[in-house]
Amino acid sequence: MKARLQEHYEKSVLPAMMEQFGYKNRYQVPAIEKIVLNMGVGEGVQDQKKIHAATNDLTLITGQKPIVTRAKKSIASFKLREGMQIGCKVTLRRTRMYEFLDRLVTIALPRVRDFRGIPSRSFDGRGNFAMGLKEQIVFPEIDYDKVDEVRGLNVVIVTTAESDEEAKVLLEQFEMPFRN
Repeated sequence: MKARLQEHYEKSVLPAMMEQFGYKNRYQVPAIEKIVLNMGVGEGVQDQKKIHAATNDLTLITGQKPIVTRAKKSIASFKLREGMQIGCKVTLRRTRMYEFLDRLVTIALPRVRDFRGIPSRSFDGRGNFAMGLKEQIVFPEIDYDKVDEVRGLNVVIVTTAESDEEAKVLLEQFEMPFRN
């Protein structure tokens, strides 16, 4: 079964972008390749329970078990040794990716306090978009009463677009609320 946004991409976004950018083949049209969610937990060095809590939150948000990220180098001033657990991340593809994007745009972003849109300067020059959320409680899957600590997370949307302009038009087609 296809996600709602996946059908929207095939029925609306593909023809619109082919017309706008003059693509001759449907495979030239940019698509979303994957979405990576990353939650850094610096306090996880002292307390492993914080890593488990972050992992549980990401599992609830994405429906997929995250991998725990480890420190690559030792940093004495942070009391960090190589190999210590310092965060978790999830890579979403295909149906789960579209379902997450749908929930992000329609449910989570409107629940952000003082939300006026996403800044459109967060593109990396190669058509990928990165944004940060200050709190994980904007997702409806997270029960506010069970949260031990409010944590932020990074969301990176990787596209097959060649330029930032194409990627922005693609994300606008998915109703991503960019600032004017």
